[in-house]
Amino acid sequence: MKSIPNATLIVLTAGERAELAVLSRSQRAQHRKRQRARIVLMAGDGAAPREIARTVGCTIGTASKWRVRFARSRMVGLEDAGERGAAPKYGAEHNARILALLDRKPPAGHSNWTGPLLARALGDIHVQHVWRFLRAQKIDLSGRKSWCVSNDPDFAAKAADIVGLYMAPPDNAIVFSIDEKPSIQALERAQGYLKLPGGAP
Repeated sequence: MKSIPNATLIVLTAGERAELAVLSRSQRAQHRKRQRARIVLMAGDGAAPREIARTVGCTIGTASKWRVRFARSRMVGLEDAGERGAAPKYGAEHNARILALLDRKPPAGHSNWTGPLLARALGDIHVQHVWRFLRAQKIDLSGRKSWCVSNDPDFAAKAADIVGLYMAPPDNAIVFSIDEKPSIQALERAQGYLKLPGGAP
């Protein structure tokens, strides 16, 4: 049978013991940091990992881990650096590629982009990351409404003139706007309905 190795010896200086005591009682420190301080304090008093785990309320492995970390790096060893898993798989360059692709037309046969379409076109970005990024940016791919596209080659210039009249109208100007009704039903009204005195809309 294998023998269980002796626990790592912890010898605390007066300064370390005082700092750990303050940290273990601090109401502002996170619970896990208070717990680590208590583990090291008990280890400095000669307590075994099993006793520490039972008293502090953690596993024996956790008690041993922070005991060893403190013995190797002292107070710095109780910090969280390097304890949060692998580095993120996707970075800013991946997110920039998603946004750049949204500026292009979707593949033939599709009216708009979807998460799976974006992931397929990008090739190396998983669809779940695409959805997470779009949610974070508040981009709703299905929220686009129908619109009419003009065949008039001068449409952009004419539209700019009309918008300019509304944004900076000349003094004493009256603007008349005449337009034919499109072939779709107007479902959204910005101003709502005007109620007449008789109650009719």
